[in-house]
Amino acid sequence: MEGALTVFKAFDAEDAAGIIAELKHLEGPLLPILNAFQARYGFVGEDAVRLVSAALNLSRAEVYGVVSFYHDYHQAPRGRHVLKVCRAEACQARGSDAVAEAVEKALGVSFGETTPDGQVTLEAVYCLGLCASGPSAMIDHGRLVARLTPARAEALVEEVML
Repeated sequence: MEGALTVFKAFDAEDAAGIIAELKHLEGPLLPILNAFQARYGFVGEDAVRLVSAALNLSRAEVYGVVSFYHDYHQAPRGRHVLKVCRAEACQARGSDAVAEAVEKALGVSFGETTPDGQVTLEAVYCLGLCASGPSAMIDHGRLVARLTPARAEALVEEVML
């Protein structure tokens, strides 16, 4: 299954207010609003937190607490591509530490960071369900790569950087 590149809109306060107005009537509207922001903009930043807290009569701390709790919400824009490398025990037992080191070196960033050109965000995940064929990684939203070696990981980085 090939991963699809997702293109997000730039955050726009007027557009965001429209999303809030559309979903505010729901029972427990916070998660649907945050989900809509994540889907539209790719992240839920401080400006979004302010808008949502004001519209729902919640403190910014309450909204931020939800955004920071769930790993699927991102607080800043991510790279054009997202490379997730499994760091779980099964992959570690099969050599993922060397793969992770090779990926960090090839990208020039650490886990949780985005390359300076905005091309790739590197993330750690703790199971992609490929335990028997690890170390593994996922590119964007669904392209899985198994049996990585440091050399294959470097080639994967080169491919993603194109």
